Amino acid sequence: MSASGRPHRHTPAAVRWSLWAAVAGLVAALLITLVWLAGRYEASQVQSKLERDTADALGDIRAALTRNVQSLQALQAGPPSRAAWSEQAAQLLRDHREWIRIEWRDAALGTVLYADTPFRPPPFARLGRANAQADVALACANGRRVSGPAYSSSYFLPQLDGLGVEVMELCLPQVDAGHLTGYVVATYSLGEMLSSLVGPQLMRSQEVSFTEADGTRLALHGAARRGSRVFTSQQLLDLPGNTMVLRMDSWRGAPDLFPNVLTALVTAMSIALVTVLLLLGRDMRRRLRAEQDLADALAFRKAMEDSLVTGLRARDLQGRITYVNPAFCAMVGFEPHELLGHISPAPYWPPELAGEYQKRQEIRLAGEHQPPREGYESVFMRKDGSRFPVLIIEAPLINHEGVQTGWMSAFLDISEQRRVEEISRASQERLQATARLATVGEMASLLSHELNQPLAAISSYATGSINLLQPHARSTDAMPDIEVAMRRIAEQAERAGRVIKSVHDFVRRRDQDRRPVEPRALLDAIMPLVNLQARKLRVEVRTRLAERLPPVLCDPTMVEQVLLNLARNAMQAMDEAGVRNPSLVIEVRRVGHAEHSDAAKAWLEFSVADVGPGIPPEVQQQLFTPFFTTKAEGMGLGLSMCRTVVEQHGGFLGFEPNRPQGTIFRFTLPVNPAGMSHTAQDRALATP
Repeated sequence: MSASGRPHRHTPAAVRWSLWAAVAGLVAALLITLVWLAGRYEASQVQSKLERDTADALGDIRAALTRNVQSLQALQAGPPSRAAWSEQAAQLLRDHREWIRIEWRDAALGTVLYADTPFRPPPFARLGRANAQADVALACANGRRVSGPAYSSSYFLPQLDGLGVEVMELCLPQVDAGHLTGYVVATYSLGEMLSSLVGPQLMRSQEVSFTEADGTRLALHGAARRGSRVFTSQQLLDLPGNTMVLRMDSWRGAPDLFPNVLTALVTAMSIALVTVLLLLGRDMRRRLRAEQDLADALAFRKAMEDSLVTGLRARDLQGRITYVNPAFCAMVGFEPHELLGHISPAPYWPPELAGEYQKRQEIRLAGEHQPPREGYESVFMRKDGSRFPVLIIEAPLINHEGVQTGWMSAFLDISEQRRVEEISRASQERLQATARLATVGEMASLLSHELNQPLAAISSYATGSINLLQPHARSTDAMPDIEVAMRRIAEQAERAGRVIKSVHDFVRRRDQDRRPVEPRALLDAIMPLVNLQARKLRVEVRTRLAERLPPVLCDPTMVEQVLLNLARNAMQAMDEAGVRNPSLVIEVRRVGHAEHSDAAKAWLEFSVADVGPGIPPEVQQQLFTPFFTTKAEGMGLGLSMCRTVVEQHGGFLGFEPNRPQGTIFRFTLPVNPAGMSHTAQDRALATP
């Protein structure tokens, strides 16, 4: 403020100078930035060209090494004479300055012939060849293993003049008709490789060197000039048995601080200042368009969510409900404001299950257990207190940065599905009862024949007993015969009763009653009915039970129907095919687990094996299809209901060929879980 207490007023000139200063500062900053970027760009161009030159040099070396291997292979083509080999090797050494020695070695790595380069004194005159025998042996071992050329690691070879050369060995195995006949060993000079194998145009302004992985320089070629800045590029030369780094250094100076781009920059500056307003207007129009698109997308998503019949619910990482759709609200009977922001226990949780749901939610929110992708079932409570089953499918809620912010859940009311399943189960039970009645109808004729035998025996023994009891036949000696006759009458009457009881138990429809049953009891219950048909069709029936089999947890009537149906099908198949000496084997054994079932349970496997014609491939695909049958009078429900019964018990029904002839049907039943509580058993039975 001024001395008079009035605030200073900024004059138009001051404002104008401030604007000019701001513009000048902006222009200066922009120019400096653009000049710096131009320098960086030119430096990157130099580096990129150096990278390309290094890659080209590496390609030249690789191609030359490949050609050299081919030359060495041509050297050993056919069985060469010693004189011809020496002449050809000397010619190769004159044509390839990178080689300082070529050797012909036998299969035991003994030297047969060798030739040294004519361009330098004998390279191994000072230390001898034996000093490098380990490198040669290692390279030849690698070459023999890969059946091709192999290289040794580089090593320093002192010379007579007090200097030395870095060399490496190339070993090429020679194989004739699969047998190793010898080796060709060529010694490379790394320095001569750089001067001979790299194109001269690549080394006019660069120096090229071989280095180890840690930067130790092995060989160098090129002038050692340096500029104000050195650019370096490295490429890996990976050879069989040896790896080196090809390094190329450029001594060209860095670009000038002010390259010849200032005029273009000033012109671009002027254009940039004019176009700023245009860009701002364009950006504003683009923002308005994006906001409109966002509003349309939100409206579309809202309409889609409102039309869904699947309930949706979102929760944050603390378990707080952040979103519900109308379908979910209609499902549980609560309004959105009654659910949003609510923390567990949720109002739609049944009070008796709230503790269990709370523990499950804590595990879920802690991330210790990922929900199954196919979902899981639960029970919810409507606002009026009624319960209904739901299928819940949960997935992590990920934001645009890839961070999980909560959980998204989808809910399906499966009340109608459960009602349909109950109706289907009742229908299957009625079909099973119908199938049992049809089975009894087919066995009626067999029963009349089977019961005639015990009834005829009873009649004969009774007539004999009456005769023995006549006054003229009474004697003390007749009493043992009468006792034997009465015992036979009782045995035959009991036999007839067992046949009638088996049919009665089989036909009588009962509710599902799963209890522990001994495997032997299941077989004993069906064997009278199986033997009825077996005697008529002249089929030999054998049973095999492993020792100390535990009881199975099943509905005995339903399992007996499965066993009886499989046995009858097998006997009928053998009879229709006219099999000579037909036989049927029913076996029970213990297995570790059942297919498509919980592997932690114990299982018993029931198998029914015949020696019939087998099942054709075209029938196998439809064998368990309802109403599919190959019989003239069959309904096509037997095997379908058998599979349904077995799967309701948690097992698996399948078939396989019986070698050398016939078919084996196998199914599994769970062993009674000894020591399990009733609650655990009920949960095991509730698993579909």
